Amino acid sequence: MLNKISLECIDCKKNYPYHRKEYRCDCGNLLEVKQDFTSYGQEILQKFQKRLEQLQLPLSSGVWRYKELVLDIPENNIVSRNEGNTNLYDSKILSGYTKIKNLKIKHEGENPTGSFKDRGMTSAISMAKYLGYKSVACASTGNTSASMASFAATCGLQSYVFIPDGDIAYGKLSQALAYGGKTIQIKGNFDDAMDMVQKVCSELDIYLLNSINPYRIEGQKSIVIELMHQLNWNPPNWIVLPGGNLGNTSAFGKAIKELYGIGLISKIPRLAVIQAQGANPFYEMISKKENSISSMEPHTIASAIKIGNPVSWKKAKNSIDYTGGVVDQLSEKKIMDAKAYVDKSGIGAEPASCCSIGGAKKLREKGIIKEDESVVCILTGNILKDTDSTINYHMKENNEMSNKPIKVDCDFEKIKNLIKMK
Repeated sequence: MLNKISLECIDCKKNYPYHRKEYRCDCGNLLEVKQDFTSYGQEILQKFQKRLEQLQLPLSSGVWRYKELVLDIPENNIVSRNEGNTNLYDSKILSGYTKIKNLKIKHEGENPTGSFKDRGMTSAISMAKYLGYKSVACASTGNTSASMASFAATCGLQSYVFIPDGDIAYGKLSQALAYGGKTIQIKGNFDDAMDMVQKVCSELDIYLLNSINPYRIEGQKSIVIELMHQLNWNPPNWIVLPGGNLGNTSAFGKAIKELYGIGLISKIPRLAVIQAQGANPFYEMISKKENSISSMEPHTIASAIKIGNPVSWKKAKNSIDYTGGVVDQLSEKKIMDAKAYVDKSGIGAEPASCCSIGGAKKLREKGIIKEDESVVCILTGNILKDTDSTINYHMKENNEMSNKPIKVDCDFEKIKNLIKMK
């Protein structure tokens, strides 16, 4: 249980109690959850397998099925919406597009509020409930706020959402409003909203639920844990994912390290993190071999990763270093073309998600991903999160996969001839 859990600085390794409200060490670096897994071995796999038969919460959840490796919290404190349990797809269309034969797609947009954020939110808000908080808050470009507001409403907590003024996907904002989140729109960008929510939470008795909260990372580890379970604990060569605030990158590396350390996987998959070219501070840092990140003013249609000063960059760098991973970037056109193929495949996703598919294609073209290597691409958000970008893409006839509606008279012969032409 929680007596096995503490918080540790990712830099100086100073240790803190699990209930510490501040998420930074006294030295200024982020904290991460440290858990004692020494008593676990191959036998725990039988427990995970048996829980697939569970139909009732919380153990039917694709997060809490693995509670021993996520957060071994008392079950009466768990706040769950049956998150996780996301599908792993094969797609001839996407294999052809990327030129990767052994390609699978894991779609985190199938979570209850439509994004991977639900995995981290269930663990962090369960901790908020366990610690007795009555209010929670986050800064968000959309997905985090939707998830937080939903989970807070589920367990009767008040949620406060800080959003930047400007480019917000209204499908996401509508969720936060509908779930009862008190929404505060800041004149500035995401990073301004992030600075403000941290100040508010530190002064008031409000639990911060951005990915700076280390318990968010613990829930997001379950993406990798569940993926390995789906692959019968045989890791792929590569896991490709979008990069924004870098919480997933941090969580993936931590999950891989822990699974390998316990002996549940026998090799370490490489991570490939793909950023939008207009919001690429992590790519710039890694490609220039710099020791710290430089913030930037982000500009990209991929609103979910439109972040110029990612808070989890040090944890993410640790993940890249540990897995021998790479970081790359995509232009706006490449993101939207990749999205068009993801949508055409019948799977569908919001723009930021499709950085993984576009990135896998680019890495295959560069020869970084080899012909015979196995690859899993992570889609992070549902296609309905940002419908405007989809409509705008298909209304322009010069786009590669444009599918503009065809206007025709209400005449049977004309329509018949049109269908025959197609």
